[in-house]
Amino acid sequence: MEITGLPTPVFCGVDWAEDHHDIALVDAGGKQLAKLRISDDAVGFAQLTTLLAEHGDSEDVPIPVAIETSRGLLVACLRATGRPVFAINPLAVARYRDRHSVARKKSDAIDAAALANILRTDMAAHRPLPADSELVQAIAVLARAQQDAVWARGQAQNRLRSQLREFYPAILEAFARHKHGLCSREARSILAAAPTPAAAAKLTRRRLQALLKQAGRVRGIQAEAERLHEVFKREYLHQLPQVEVALGHQASALVRQLNTACDNAEQLEEAVTHAFEVHPDAAIIRSFPGLASLTGARVLAEIGDDRARFANAGSLKAYAGSAPVTRASGKSCKVMSRKVKNQRLAAVGYVWAFVSLTRSPGARAHYDRRRATGERHVAAQRNLFNRFMGMLFHCLQNGHTYDEATAFPQPTLGLTTAAA
Repeated sequence: MEITGLPTPVFCGVDWAEDHHDIALVDAGGKQLAKLRISDDAVGFAQLTTLLAEHGDSEDVPIPVAIETSRGLLVACLRATGRPVFAINPLAVARYRDRHSVARKKSDAIDAAALANILRTDMAAHRPLPADSELVQAIAVLARAQQDAVWARGQAQNRLRSQLREFYPAILEAFARHKHGLCSREARSILAAAPTPAAAAKLTRRRLQALLKQAGRVRGIQAEAERLHEVFKREYLHQLPQVEVALGHQASALVRQLNTACDNAEQLEEAVTHAFEVHPDAAIIRSFPGLASLTGARVLAEIGDDRARFANAGSLKAYAGSAPVTRASGKSCKVMSRKVKNQRLAAVGYVWAFVSLTRSPGARAHYDRRRATGERHVAAQRNLFNRFMGMLFHCLQNGHTYDEATAFPQPTLGLTTAAA
């Protein structure tokens, strides 16, 4: 391998740990030039940069670094220096290590050398971490945290619902048709005031109206209080009195956990949408049907704003998991959905494609055509998402916003007649 501008290429491998890191430097011939163990602090990072400088590292020609993670303070500081940092999958490192020893010996120093040799032999097969802006890195932190908070909220709601089924069917019936279910402010407010069915049955209409107002409801308060009062007064099966009280205490604890999860999701949503709105790519991303500020922020968080990150639209589609995988051998040829992908981007892609069906006539027509050929709903959705990813790549590369007529052009009359 030959690197332009660097007569004697040097490659760095870092085997990271919680409190220390092992460093290895090798040259183009595979000779180990240096090895060092540094601490996980500012002093250790200074030792690393000094070692790199002693072996020819400079701002114009930085030494590339391979490490088994894309996160952490060490990676962030290395990226801030502008040098190429390659995040290598640990499974790949294990395979490379076996090339050098049949005895399967292992140590941190050996892993560091294996990482350096991966760059020496196969750097072209790996891609460095993207040079994303500071703003998009912050959006990525917030968007992923918000998505995690939404998942945690769903888990908290499911735990509470499972527990309420044991002794409190009235509250489940009261909010069975509510858009947000037990996550709604009304349900959580009533559960906090009446954690048992016996306490709910004692709630007066006036007290229910006060709880609904406390939860932020502004319309239909009297009618809703009347409905809830009637539901809570119905006959239900009950646990023994002392058992019911104990279950009520457990329900109160679960409600507090749900309140925290809901607050976290709401606060993080506000933070991520605010950060997304000031990004230059926000207008382009939000111009697509089915993408709003939150979903757009999730898309931007996963694809970044480094225009050189994806060589073409196909690379972006593969990263998103929307492009199919072909497995051909002999007479066998199978086309399957991609399993190795960015799971967060694939998750928001499904929502994106689903919402676009009611926002874009072209997207709806495309989906219906795929369904007419025999594809199942998920496959048709994935195909639509795949098409949107290609459009998004083009728009971001050229600075264009989404245009329905260009995205889904209508067939001309002449072509329709000829086809007929």
